[in-house]
Parts: sequence; C-alpha cells; structure tokens
Amino acid sequence: MWKEFKEFAFKGNVMDMAVGVMIGAAFGAIVTSLVNDIFMPLLGLIVNTKNLDQVFAVLKCPEGMDVAAVKALDLAAAKEAGATVLSYGAFISAVINFILIAVIIFFVVKLIKKATSLTKKKEEEAPAKEPRLCPYCKSEIAEDATRCPHCTSQLEA
Repeated sequence: MWKEFKEFAFKGNVMDMAVGVMIGAAFGAIVTSLVNDIFMPLLGLIVNTKNLDQVFAVLKCPEGMDVAAVKALDLAAAKEAGATVLSYGAFISAVINFILIAVIIFFVVKLIKKATSLTKKKEEEAPAKEPRLCPYCKSEIAEDATRCPHCTSQLEA
C-alpha cells in the first residue's frame, strides 16, 4: 500500500499540480497586495475614505444611537455596537481583486500560448526527411532496414 501511495504521490502530474497550487497561492498574495496597497488607496481617494474596506451603509442603528453616531465608528466598532451594516466596500474590494486576477491570468496564458506557438513554428520549419521507399514495391520502409517488410526484397545498405 505504501508503494502504491508513493507511486501516486510522486507522479509527474501530482507534483506539477502541487507546484501550480503553490505558485497560485503566491500569485494570489501578489495580486491581493496590488489591490489592497495600490488600487484601494486610489479608489479611496475617489470615494473620500482612507480604506475602502471600511465603507459601509447603516441599515439599522442600535438602541440609543443615531445614524451619524454609527457612521462615525469604523466597521468593526459599528458591528460590535450592534448596528446592522451593509459593508459594500469589502465587496467592491473583492470584485476588483477578482477582475485583476482574471486579467493577469488572461495575459499570462496568452503569453504562454504565444511562446509555445513560436516553439512549434521552429519545429515545423525544420524540413522533414523524405521517407525511404523500397525500390521494388515502393512501400515506405525504415532507414536501417536491410529487407523490405512488405515484399521481403533484399535492400542495399
């Protein structure tokens, strides 16, 4: 059973997939940093807030507080105070994160396809050697054959 597990775990496909998952996790961290550290502050300037994740709408105020008092709190404090809030800033952040990941993956896949197509073109440009034909039956034979497999004629070296 251990031998079967080792064969499965160390197959090329499983190892390739593991490497892909690790690179994907690192790639996700880079894109998350790009969104949180670069795009969100710029978007925060547009909506006039320091952190877009903290933008929320008050749906229901807790007893003894009004909307202005709840809006003066940050998101975590408003939730802790018992306010019902719609934190649309976090949703916008997640959507932007998704769109950026999709765009970047699109360009990476496009780049990989272009690189592989260039490699294939180089392989196709190499002239294919003409097949060796039997002088008697005109069938295709192997380069190192001494006898034709079709008509069994003796061939010259």
